[in-house]
Amino acid sequence: MKPHIAERVRQLPGYPLAEIPRRKRELIAAGVDLIDVGAGDADGPPPRAAVASLTAALGDPAMSRYGFQLGLPAFRESVVRYHQRRFGTAFDPLAEVLPLIGSKEGLAHFALATAGPGDVAIVPEPGYQCYIGGAICSGATPYIYPLTARTDFLVELGELPRDVLARTRVAFLNYPNNPTAAIAPRDYLERTVAVCREHGIALAYDNPYVELTFDGYVAPSIFEIEGAREVAVEFHSCSKSFAMTGWRLGWAVGNRELIAALQTVKSYTDTGPFMAIQRAAVDVLDHAEALVGPAVSRFQSRRDAAVAAFRRAGFDVTPPRATMYLWIPLPEGVASAEFSRQAMEEEGVVTLPGSAFGASAEGYVRVALTVSEARLEEAAERMGRVLARA
Repeated sequence: MKPHIAERVRQLPGYPLAEIPRRKRELIAAGVDLIDVGAGDADGPPPRAAVASLTAALGDPAMSRYGFQLGLPAFRESVVRYHQRRFGTAFDPLAEVLPLIGSKEGLAHFALATAGPGDVAIVPEPGYQCYIGGAICSGATPYIYPLTARTDFLVELGELPRDVLARTRVAFLNYPNNPTAAIAPRDYLERTVAVCREHGIALAYDNPYVELTFDGYVAPSIFEIEGAREVAVEFHSCSKSFAMTGWRLGWAVGNRELIAALQTVKSYTDTGPFMAIQRAAVDVLDHAEALVGPAVSRFQSRRDAAVAAFRRAGFDVTPPRATMYLWIPLPEGVASAEFSRQAMEEEGVVTLPGSAFGASAEGYVRVALTVSEARLEEAAERMGRVLARA
């Protein structure tokens, strides 16, 4: 008799970034000059201060002990200082801050802390796969909200049927957005918070791209909105802004009851981030504004070069005001999965098809600005050849 596999595992959609690496390795082994603009993996070096601090911390035996959910108090305090400087918001470091092993696990666990069988979780599509994964694993019913140009890729909770809102326990939002690069105006955030307060919906506000903004745009924290502290938890990460994706360190801030619930769930699933990495992050967050500047300049330069190159290649591209992505529409009738397959197999360019994010994202392809301007221009030229054959 075969071991039983839980039904929730069978319900999980395919995870695109789990399937692409195998084929990438095969193509590279075959000598293909591969340009990988598929994964949102920031390619710059981590801050020197973080490396030096981590190296020093590794020599302290205390940094190799369990951190548990408390973690390093100095890290919690640096998070509070960062939010105060950056957004003008204040948090209790012990009750309203929680270290995470990257924001991904925190987001997935948040669904377990707020929803269960019979409940609804609002999941944007396209969106980070941990939203729907967390919802399914919690036993809740995902309510898929398609992100389309009609709403400027915003989740309009006020449009949902009243019976759905009555059963909704958690809603996932992410602005600046992955993969669409959409940004959220303040009046949108105000009406979203109002809906969540009216219906008692926990708002998971995923904000890892808050520092990667261009053309004078400054992305907000949800806690700049009046009343948000009643319903929201905001998730941040060292990954994108500081090129620390593999370090796996993030944090959550917000409503103390929701933070406590998330901490309780995590107490049963992990023992917190590596203490030495938390120590290194103190030096990062205390100098965040200075450290993020070069990354912003790098991504803006790449954005400008890539937008021009993709337009020359025949694509209709809108310059994003935030994130590290281009969300490129394909001509009507061109399937995104087949386009991305041809781009990789015939031209050696790895992208993410819109369909990898769900049916609502069909007709688009995501390009990550994680290679040099020259390589982005070459990727655009190669993809233009695929477009010409479509």
